[in-house]
Amino acid sequence: MGSVPKTLAFTLLILAAMLLPGCNAINPLCGSARPTPVMTSIAPSSVTYAQVQETVQVTVTGSHFVASSVVMVNGTQVTTAVPSDTQLVGTVSTAAIPGTGTFKVFVNTPSGNSGDLGCSSGGSSSSVTLTVN
Repeated sequence: MGSVPKTLAFTLLILAAMLLPGCNAINPLCGSARPTPVMTSIAPSSVTYAQVQETVQVTVTGSHFVASSVVMVNGTQVTTAVPSDTQLVGTVSTAAIPGTGTFKVFVNTPSGNSGDLGCSSGGSSSSVTLTVN
């Protein structure tokens, strides 16, 4: 009589997982939540304005990228390809960069259908500087 039946223990485990806020990995109700992207570097990190005028591709490396992740340059979303969950390729033009200077590049992932279940979803990475000479 001192032990908990297996079905009750399993039910308690599921209930605990559902009540843990922000724990998307173990909360079964957070299936459509998207991870916050993490950006570690860009290549190249310096380009000429002549390259920008012709459009230049910038490869962003990091983690937690999903199909809906986008590269943001100087606050403007650029055309983005998602070859993998660790790499994005953004096409940068004069629409995002009006001249020479330094510009912030970051990754944004829109939120999924997380609801009010304590699931975080999407967000923006930290930024890296792109220098345009």
